[in-house]
Amino acid sequence: MTGFKSGFVNIVGNPNVGKSTLMNKLVGDKVSIITNKSQTTRHRIIGIVNEENLQIVYSDTPGVLHPSYKMQEQMLIFSKSALSDADVLLYVTDTQEDPEKNIEFLDAVRHSEAPVLVLINKVDLTKSPEEVERLVSFWQDALPNATEVLPIAASHGAGVPYIEQRVIELLPENPPYFETDAFTDRPARFFVSEIIREKIFLYYQQEVPYSTEVVVESFKDEPDFLRIEAVIYTERESQKGILIGPKGAALKKVGTAARRDLERFFEKKVFLKLYVKVEKDWRNRDKILKNFGYKSE
Repeated sequence: MTGFKSGFVNIVGNPNVGKSTLMNKLVGDKVSIITNKSQTTRHRIIGIVNEENLQIVYSDTPGVLHPSYKMQEQMLIFSKSALSDADVLLYVTDTQEDPEKNIEFLDAVRHSEAPVLVLINKVDLTKSPEEVERLVSFWQDALPNATEVLPIAASHGAGVPYIEQRVIELLPENPPYFETDAFTDRPARFFVSEIIREKIFLYYQQEVPYSTEVVVESFKDEPDFLRIEAVIYTERESQKGILIGPKGAALKKVGTAARRDLERFFEKKVFLKLYVKVEKDWRNRDKILKNFGYKSE
């Protein structure tokens, strides 16, 4: 397909620097869940932009971390895989993070064969233009292979149009990798579980959100509505009690908020039923991790 550009644009970086916010701005819709807690994203999530003679396959990845559980080991594998199959790499940092954090991953970015755009996010929180200039200079030295270092404010969309322009310039000529009307490679059930999980991160504190996983047990697309049943798995009985809350009030709050977002996402009325079950130590059990989609073998 002569003159057609397409490729994988992978977004990587440490936790909580705004990768998912940037992903949603670039794709133009909400494909990645967003909270103010770190480690919200657990999988590689693809969002596809299709234009005339162009297909950009954006990929959001989990924040880079030192694993404490087998689940986090798989999250790190997802992040590292994004370095090897990128046509363009977007390395996201921000104005607050320690540049020495996860230095091994940064070194891998330094040796990337793909063009790298370093994006310094949250510059709207800086005190002066001089501070931004200092950060740009630092990252130019830290990643000398970078094609460009750009200050941005993803939550406001500042710098996003220029990123899009640079990405298009850097993409190779290729035929499309997906159908030209595709939005993502993920099934509908995945987005249901992600939306529910986002509400858990928003409404619960401490270890509870990190100890939960959501599995869609039933997804029935009927003429006038969607009927969905999902199970929230957690590791301990005490966490189950917290998730449900007195007289089921906490779980009802999650269900109501998730249902509203699901109706906006699918543009259809949704009936949502949530259950809570205990699966002890699931984050360290290979078989369960495979069932939950973290391992392929």
